[in-house]
Amino acid sequence: MDIKINEDLKLDIYGFSGFAENKAYVRTAFQLSDAMWHVVKGNGLNHKGKNIWVYESNEKVFAGVELNDLPAPTTGLEQKSIRLLKYAYYKHVGPYNLIKQSGQKMIAELKNKGLEMDGQYIEIYGHWTNEETKLETELLMSLK
Repeated sequence: MDIKINEDLKLDIYGFSGFAENKAYVRTAFQLSDAMWHVVKGNGLNHKGKNIWVYESNEKVFAGVELNDLPAPTTGLEQKSIRLLKYAYYKHVGPYNLIKQSGQKMIAELKNKGLEMDGQYIEIYGHWTNEETKLETELLMSLK
């Protein structure tokens, strides 16, 4: 597993937040993402096209996208500014149903290296392709 340790990531994303009841993270993220895309496309907002899902403590989830221009306040989109001073990075290539397994392997490898997670875990989904083996998802874990 090729995990890179990086510093100083800044992301400003727009979307919606919620809580994953009964730890249903993926279902919650999909619902939030669907709502976000409905607003983004419905208002013709210029975006970078990648889904960004942020998982935080207390089952909090945020689904958003980077925009090229600031949205009008009337869209109802929430803004989330993310700053990771130190983080682990891994690019998962393959089916989405294996992302959880990659994340678990990533956590185990970080622990073996004596590194600890510090709150946020982020998944950045690359552009869609019908060929599952070529799907790309970036996994970022905030480190202490």
